[in-house]
Amino acid sequence: MAFETERKFLVVADAWDHLTKPDGIRVRQGYIADTDKGNVRVRIMGNEAFITVKGKAEGFTRPEFEYPIPLNDAEEILDRLKPNEVIKTRYRVPFKGKTWDVDVFEGENAGLVLAEIELADESEEFEKPVFVGEEVTFDRRYSNTALARVPYSSW
Repeated sequence: MAFETERKFLVVADAWDHLTKPDGIRVRQGYIADTDKGNVRVRIMGNEAFITVKGKAEGFTRPEFEYPIPLNDAEEILDRLKPNEVIKTRYRVPFKGKTWDVDVFEGENAGLVLAEIELADESEEFEKPVFVGEEVTFDRRYSNTALARVPYSSW
């Protein structure tokens, strides 16, 4: 079984705005199933596509299964099923031996910028770059599934 251990933080706008950023990649993802036990999403990242099944989190960790799918299939699933979607640009920022994924949201979630870090386990220590602010790991409003249903602009 595969697991993901991840923590999520708000991004400090002033620090992020002044950072020299790597190239970003556009992400379009839709949730075709979302229950209290987990979710299933289809994600397009650039010219690649994936289907991902995530289980319910325990602490910072949850089961995750991700598989590549044909890009045309992902586009058709998102276009035909019209699931709740999240669109964002992802920047992968290396810092002190780790990579931070910084997501700049678009559409109804515009104005929201989040940083995530994946860890080997829940006890792993890490340093935060200057652009990383308040932790929101346990605030469900900031999960992508919640943002697809109840966008940031409606809070």
